[in-house]
Amino acid sequence: MHEPHATALVLVSLGLLMSVSALFSRASGRFGVPVALLFLALGILAGSEGLGHIPFEDYGFAFRLGTVALVLILFDGGLNTPWGAVREGLGPAVVLATLGVAGTAGVVALGAHFFFGMGWPHALLVGAVVSSTDAAAVFSVLRGSGIHLQRRVGVTLELESGLNDPMAVILTLAMTEAIATGHRPGWSLLLEVPLQLAVGGACGVALGYAWRLLLNRVRLTAVGLYPVVTLGLAFLAFGLATLLHGSGFLAVYVAAVVVGNGLLPHRTGLLRVHDALAWFSQVVMFLVLGLLVLPSRLITVGWEGLGLGLLLAFVARPLVVALCLAPFRYPLREAAYVGWVGLRGAVPIILATFPVLVGVPDAAYVFNVVFFVVVVNALVPGGTVRHVTRWLRLESNTPPAPQAVLEISSMQQLNGDMASFFIGPASAVAHNAVMDVPFPPGSNLMLIVRGRELVAPRGDTQLLPGDHVYVFYRHEDEGLVKLLFGGLEEG
Repeated sequence: MHEPHATALVLVSLGLLMSVSALFSRASGRFGVPVALLFLALGILAGSEGLGHIPFEDYGFAFRLGTVALVLILFDGGLNTPWGAVREGLGPAVVLATLGVAGTAGVVALGAHFFFGMGWPHALLVGAVVSSTDAAAVFSVLRGSGIHLQRRVGVTLELESGLNDPMAVILTLAMTEAIATGHRPGWSLLLEVPLQLAVGGACGVALGYAWRLLLNRVRLTAVGLYPVVTLGLAFLAFGLATLLHGSGFLAVYVAAVVVGNGLLPHRTGLLRVHDALAWFSQVVMFLVLGLLVLPSRLITVGWEGLGLGLLLAFVARPLVVALCLAPFRYPLREAAYVGWVGLRGAVPIILATFPVLVGVPDAAYVFNVVFFVVVVNALVPGGTVRHVTRWLRLESNTPPAPQAVLEISSMQQLNGDMASFFIGPASAVAHNAVMDVPFPPGSNLMLIVRGRELVAPRGDTQLLPGDHVYVFYRHEDEGLVKLLFGGLEEG
């Protein structure tokens, strides 16, 4: 087929797959099936052994595409992570992202060797590849499915998923090199982990603060250019940290946290753009990874994949998490929940493509086993997250986000801001008329969101528990406004 028809056919196929994937995502919440699994299934159906008969075996392209997608997903996650969450959950998350990843890899490797007869090198490789939780899976389940977790548990899971990729990458590369060259990893591996974390973290902090300054000092000619600047930060952070032998993924996440906690121009629109990019990345990434899989090969590793998937879900992850969180005195139900919701997704599959690219013996076998483990993990822990949250009584009492979102959008720095506040039963202004609220001079109540109704405030309008109110105030009056209405709403 000649151009432009060949390109048109590719775009038609891509458009149909992406549209169907997005529409099928509604079934994720309804039936409790993780959305990532639906995207993977569509990719398999479209593949060479499925209904679409699309031939695809370019592991190199899948690796690069997956890397870019993970950069966008991690950056979006970091933008939505408040400083308070970082301070609260950083210690446990760092332990889980380092010792937890290594411990999980070790337990899975033991199972692969003693239960399924894998040689130690390949058993350790499989353990390394599936050792980290996946940011795409965790963010989509905790933020995209309507689950409102208690703060500390949610923060721990999200921070862990944003921080633990470096350890899994280091272990995977070390085992791949060991199998390819026949040399065992040396003690230098112990130094490489803190070095990569330090370099990646430093790059993320430095670039994040530099971009915060840039975004607030330079006035761009169009609103649509601001997401371009933040997107450039995401790619620069990953690339620079990686070239400096640091963790690119950690740099991306840290840079996003730093920028997201600063004064972002056009914040609401910017966050929506990055949320859309993260979902787009997730859809395309899982579709492409699904295209790589041949069901006929998956069947041959069914027992290994099923066994290791169950071992990971019921033994390795819960055991390691319990040991890692013991010093932090987590209640049993919180530690059990963190141990159960260690979701795997794209990261293990992407890491499993690396041995194939290097030409490691039996790399295709490792890839298929890892893919099967990810599917089992998505079905068992992933499909039960909502029920386990309720069973362990870990749902948060945090009020839901308002049905309407307002934002002051200006190309210039202004002397005021507008923010939303939730009126709780114990709020100082609850059951008061607007005229009785002692607003600072120059501040005013702009809108009340009451359920699905928008209420234009008048002097005699009563503020009721459950209301979301939008208040305009000058920067110097922010403290007094917070004293009246409480803390700013997040999200």
